[in-house]
Amino acid sequence: MTEPIRVAVAGYRGKVGSVLAAAFQLDPGIEYVGGVGTGDDLAAFLREKRPHALVDFTRPSVALHNALVAVAAGASPVVGTTGIPADGIDKLEVACTDKRVGGIVAPNFAIGAVLMMRFSVEAARHMAKAEIIELHHDQKLDAPSGTAARTAVLMAEASGGAPPPIHSVRLPGLVAHQEVIFGDIGQTLTIRHDTIGRESFMPGVLLAIRKVGGLREPLVIGLEHLLF
Repeated sequence: MTEPIRVAVAGYRGKVGSVLAAAFQLDPGIEYVGGVGTGDDLAAFLREKRPHALVDFTRPSVALHNALVAVAAGASPVVGTTGIPADGIDKLEVACTDKRVGGIVAPNFAIGAVLMMRFSVEAARHMAKAEIIELHHDQKLDAPSGTAARTAVLMAEASGGAPPPIHSVRLPGLVAHQEVIFGDIGQTLTIRHDTIGRESFMPGVLLAIRKVGGLREPLVIGLEHLLF
């Protein structure tokens, strides 16, 4: 039998991290070695626990540091934190290349959200115009969301035009929602995804954990590269 994959969670007390940490403990294919939070010594933790992968759902201000420390320790970063700047992603890619450690940064690990993005890219090739509305809880730090920003970039690449405008809504009671509204002569098309619970991220995170060690590229951006 294949040995379980050793996994740690950065941000294990957070809204997403706590859900993932609890689920990992019930998955027979995962050996959950523990979590780290604010103020913990991540490097020492990684030396002691030696996980194969570090899943990060923290804040943009610490996620890049966590990922780089993970790579230095030989652990694959699986990053769901959005808002990391482009130069930070470049640093992470260089680190993964130098250490020969696979990594993934995904703006959304919900498979339905990835499909929504995929369908929007297809529609962008055929519809005249589009706008994106993303709606999240009022504690979300970045706006627009990473999902919306990546959707806009992918749509622009598909259509050959400018990225569609993005409208951000932050309200209590929301989790994570996005709709892409297309308009053309005499018709509209709306593609929408709703995250009802943070458990929706679990299948995508598990997929990333299982595939990140065998990636051909040192760092993959977006879960779609593992799905399609």
